[in-house]
Amino acid sequence: MTLHPEHRAEDLCPAGTQLYEQALRKGRIHIEDLAPAPCLVDCGLLHPTVEDSNWLEPVAPIVALHELLRASEERIASEWRRKERLAGTFAPLMRISTGRPATADTSANRLLSSSQQINQAISRAMAEAQEALSVQPVTHKSQVHEAAQPVSLDRDQALLDRGGRIRTLYQHTQRHVPFVIARYEQLKGDVEARTLDEVTDRLIVIDRSVAFIPVSNTPAVALEVRHPALIAFFVTTFERLWRLATPMYPEAVQPPSLNGVTPRQRAIAALLVEGHTDAAIADRLGMNIRTARVHIAKLAAALGSESRAQLGYLIGQSGILDQEG
Repeated sequence: MTLHPEHRAEDLCPAGTQLYEQALRKGRIHIEDLAPAPCLVDCGLLHPTVEDSNWLEPVAPIVALHELLRASEERIASEWRRKERLAGTFAPLMRISTGRPATADTSANRLLSSSQQINQAISRAMAEAQEALSVQPVTHKSQVHEAAQPVSLDRDQALLDRGGRIRTLYQHTQRHVPFVIARYEQLKGDVEARTLDEVTDRLIVIDRSVAFIPVSNTPAVALEVRHPALIAFFVTTFERLWRLATPMYPEAVQPPSLNGVTPRQRAIAALLVEGHTDAAIADRLGMNIRTARVHIAKLAAALGSESRAQLGYLIGQSGILDQEG
């Protein structure tokens, strides 16, 4: 007897794909038909019917995809929080070691303690670079980043002129920000941008050999990272978020609405159910608190809610969080 090879849902085998399609067309299959593809149960694509456990019915693809993406996002978020804790733990220790002879390990990371140092380090790293990956969340320092736009544009265009590639992740709220739009109207070359409801802290990875990350919430302080293991982790995190993101440039795709509920409304609904305040929701989604409250009011009106407590209950009953985001 040949054992069925283990695999994940994104690597669904041909037998599994064929049997899942059959189950979707017929509405159910007998458990004996599962033999060629037991992976469908392991991946959560088939489950026993309530009436008879000898029959299996398919989970709707949109529901299955939502659950799988949510699990992936949770893993990424967990790993990113671990990265932030590690950076926060070791940043003060690296200050203590300043002035001591650098070993191979300590020279792999360098603390940059001013905006000038950060910009100079990024410029040096990009001088001959062929690739730049970055995550640009909405922060209280957005005006500072806007003021630095000319310098950033010159660096990026020089990279593109060498035949390099630039990819950037933003939050959905930045899709229509004038200075963000203007940036892509000026850049010429292999440049792409995508958006998500939530992104990680600011990240720049250049040529997959050096990265720049913020140090906690300290203004104008960053960590220059050259350790190969950390760089590999940052790149993997970026690539996974990139696959989940919605294209913004060069071909814009609007985040899809399902049953009249927008992705932003679903994101707000999820945070409301988790018990976050209006201020926390605004911060997480990169919008001001007034805009967040407008969206919450629209959501409450759509669901017929008269109070915050009732709104949480109605969100759960509506099923909007079970839709694909």
